[in-house]
Amino acid sequence: MSLKEQVQEVLDKLRPFLQRDGGDVELVDVDENGIVKLRLMGACGGCPASTITLKAGIERALLEEVPGVKGVEQVF
Repeated sequence: MSLKEQVQEVLDKLRPFLQRDGGDVELVDVDENGIVKLRLMGACGGCPASTITLKAGIERALLEEVPGVKGVEQVF
């Protein structure tokens, strides 16, 4: 399974929690350095707590569950 597929699998597990609050996340890319580029959508896109969601929630899960992931960046 590719790194991108592993990342998508983790995002699919987290997605219901984001959708419950009216948001969602889209995987844009995983670069060669292990940086995952994500787009927060819906309510998450404009939420003041989106950085916390991204770093404390999504990034933490990806770092724990997907070897090779080095960090997460939000793209708009």
